[in-house]
Amino acid sequence: VQLQASGGGLVQAGGSLRLSCAGSGRTFSDYIMGWFRQAPGKEREFVAASSAGGTSTYYADNMKGRFTISRDNAKNTVYLQMNSLKPEDTAIYYCAARLGGRSYTPRSYDYWGQGTLVTVSS
Repeated sequence: VQLQASGGGLVQAGGSLRLSCAGSGRTFSDYIMGWFRQAPGKEREFVAASSAGGTSTYYADNMKGRFTISRDNAKNTVYLQMNSLKPEDTAIYYCAARLGGRSYTPRSYDYWGQGTLVTVSS
């Protein structure tokens, strides 16, 4: 599956952004979809994931309550709504897809989008 992330940008602390990731090429609804992020000089980290049907969602502890993952399989798109953004949320955000059960580790995801940059100013 090919993935295309979009929606990043510059936002002030406390603001919101919604990222989108459009999939194509395979049956999008077969895949677990995840969002990861990577800040300069840091390892890529898990943000959130959605089950294939969208009925189950999973979050990193420090994202709970601020970030919401959702998906629209009819549109082959997964979203990440980010609220109450902090400067430490500044990173490149990636969407990724995998078959099988949920996973929080980047290496278990088979397909990746190109990333979209989110910059949060203080």
